Formats: sequence, C-alpha cells, structure tokens
Amino acid sequence: MDLLKLDYILASLVYSLLGVAVFWLSFIIIDKITPYDLWKNLIEERNQALATVVAAMCLGVAIIVASAIH
Repeated sequence: MDLLKLDYILASLVYSLLGVAVFWLSFIIIDKITPYDLWKNLIEERNQALATVVAAMCLGVAIIVASAIH
C-alpha cells in the first residue's frame, strides 16, 4: 500500500487534466490563427495532407506540454 499514495494519484490526475486543457486550448488558438477552418477541412473535405500536418502539430504540442508538466 506504500506505492498507492493518494497524493501521487491526485497529482497525476490534476496534471493530466491540466495537460489536456492546455493542449485543447493550443489547438483552438492555432485553429483561429490559420486562414481557413481546420476542422472543416479535416472532417468534411477529408484533406489527408492537412491531417498529417495537424497530427505532427498535435504531437509537438503534446511533447511540450508533457515536458513542462514533468
């Protein structure tokens, strides 16, 4: 039971939620500063090249957020 400390579990949950919130906020900001609607191009027009670029951007932001929290 020494490994399952409530403080560590609670801190992990808080930092996980904080990381997801920062990631979501950064995606919205990037979506607003681009000259076109990312979501429309990804879902409705099925733009594969844009999806690859957005996926790379998401990985980059996720790595930055994870490093900042760690």
